[in-house]
Order: sequence, then structure tokens, then C-alpha cells
Amino acid sequence: MNISREWAMPNHQTFKVKPIDVFIRKHIPSFEELKGIIIDPFAHRPSEYRAVTNDINPKSNVQYHLDALDFLKLYDDNSIGVVLFDPPYSPRQLKECYDDMGQSLHDTKSSVWSNWKEEIARVVSPGGIVLSFGWNTVGIGKSRGFEIEDILLVSHGGMHNDTICMKERKL
Repeated sequence: MNISREWAMPNHQTFKVKPIDVFIRKHIPSFEELKGIIIDPFAHRPSEYRAVTNDINPKSNVQYHLDALDFLKLYDDNSIGVVLFDPPYSPRQLKECYDDMGQSLHDTKSSVWSNWKEEIARVVSPGGIVLSFGWNTVGIGKSRGFEIEDILLVSHGGMHNDTICMKERKL
């Protein structure tokens, strides 16, 4: 397992942080290597990484506007090559992303996260990868058949939480 650390200014658009963008581009396979498609269940914006995008907010400029779990259920078992897993991971982020919808559509309960992870494990093809972004290294997990290959810690300085970027491969 590789672990590295970089510093970068924070950005509410995770993938716009330069070392995070480099991490993603490093781990997205070429079309020839890709086993399945790339999906982003919490995109909030169009993808720069050839991903099929989803965000429950109908104001988001993405391809689908479904609950993440419903979006993941659109896909067959073992049909996805890469999942970009960057859900809002704090009550503040949930409020920022979805408050303008007039209702609380997401929460941070562990059962919600477990359901997402079960569906991700189901749809990712053997050898496929999940790139997770957040504040911990829990990821999809060994119990679901994934192994951590790479971790990037992105320090944002001051009172900002680091962003932990993790690559896991389905065995």
C-alpha cells in the first residue's frame, strides 16, 4: 500500500483540488484497460473523468437525478469499472448541497452509508476500483472484498480537515 501526503487549498468542489484531480487521473484506467464504466453517484457537476453522473438535486447539471442508492441499483452485478465515491460526509455539507431543495433528503446515519457500500460492492467488477474521498479510511472494506492500494492525505492547513483519498480494488 502506498501512502503519500500533499498540501492544497480547500475547495468545496473536491475534484477541483489539484492533488485530488491528479490522484483521480492517475487511477482511472485507459479505455482499453477499463472493465466496465465509470460512475459518480454524488457528482453535483458534470464529470471531467468520463463518468456517468448522478445527483439527487434536480438543479445539478448531471445525467441522472436519483437518490444514490436508486442510481446504483440501475447497474448490473460486476458491471462497473470505477466508482468515484464522494458523498457529502458531514451535516454541514448535506445542508450546503441539498438545503435549497426544501427538504432533508440525505443523512449521515451509518445504515445509509452501509447500503451505499453494499451496492457499490455489488456493481464493481472484479479488478475494478473505488476512489473514495472523505475524512477516514473506512472505504468499501475488506469484508466486501476490497483491498486498499493507495492513500493520499491532502492537508488543507489551519482549522480545515484533511481530505483522505483512497483507492481500493475489488479482489
